[in-house]
Amino acid sequence: MKENKIKVVKMDIGKPPVVKEIDNTLGALQTEVGGLIECVYLDDGCIAVVNEEGKLNGMEPNRRLGSDIICGPFFVCGDSEDGEFVSLDDKQVEEYMQMFSDVPIFTGEEPELKPRMTFMGFDFK
Repeated sequence: MKENKIKVVKMDIGKPPVVKEIDNTLGALQTEVGGLIECVYLDDGCIAVVNEEGKLNGMEPNRRLGSDIICGPFFVCGDSEDGEFVSLDDKQVEEYMQMFSDVPIFTGEEPELKPRMTFMGFDFK
């Protein structure tokens, strides 16, 4: 069952993370990231919801996530078995508040800030 509001951990550029309750609608999700959304699935079953075109639009770098740098604001929420966005539980909130507590300073020269695409081809011989 889809939750009307979800509890997330939000990361704004240059600020510490905050716990926030947001409407669980496409419009509200897009407002939080400043544009089209893209889901980055995390190892623990949670989702980082980021701006799909953050780097292309020249948004400022925000946080490192794995081997990449997320540009623009983003948030982390839970994922249900049905593929719906759901609230984070208290343990997840604590984990993500700690994970993103350091507000990094970027030089703008980091190679991860360059937009890139990976093309894969298959040889069907």
